[in-house]
Amino acid sequence: MSASGGSHLARRLVQLYGGLTLYGISCALQLRAGLGLAPWDVLNQGIARHSGLSVGTATILVGVAVLLLWIPLRQRPGLGTVSNVLLIGLVMDATLSLVPAPGSLWVRVPLLLFSVVLCALATGLYITPRFGPGPRDGLMTGLHRRTGRSVRLVRTCIEIVVLATGYLLGGTVGVGTVLFAAAIGPLSQLFLRLFAPRPEVRGEPVASGTGALVQAPEMRTGSVRL
Repeated sequence: MSASGGSHLARRLVQLYGGLTLYGISCALQLRAGLGLAPWDVLNQGIARHSGLSVGTATILVGVAVLLLWIPLRQRPGLGTVSNVLLIGLVMDATLSLVPAPGSLWVRVPLLLFSVVLCALATGLYITPRFGPGPRDGLMTGLHRRTGRSVRLVRTCIEIVVLATGYLLGGTVGVGTVLFAAAIGPLSQLFLRLFAPRPEVRGEPVASGTGALVQAPEMRTGSVRL
């Protein structure tokens, strides 16, 4: 491997693990804000409340369970997939142990806003190195391929089921849940464009006028019906 190739790999790894770390921090901060969680975190929190496990441990176990669903879907995990399952939950627990729950709404609202933006930034960081999709994204794209339904429909159905289950288990649903659902897509796209490697680094052509949006391989519009 050339020196330039080695430095490029090192940069991708730093970006992957930096992004996953920030993602775990963002999930913990949104939980601390106490105004509503993202659908999967509603489920993780609900499981934690009934099992006595930490939220981070519940997050890891749910990630492992989702990975098992990849087997009949013939999805192949990558380094980023496995790292996603293990690291985010560990970082969540570490962050929750260090950050107390704020009492004032004047602190909780900015904390919620910051956590959503940080989550989108983290998403852009860990997806663009292309080490494999997260377990939930792989489930979505695998079901899309097996059922022939659109990604949008599959994702919506999964998140409705996850959110409803988490809510019934006692997970926190609120204005933060709605804000996350509305903002995470546009914000993630912004950061995906920002962190996308230049075409000369990737060795791939970029069509004129398309920008530098990088998505996980399964999310490319050429292979996925949006």
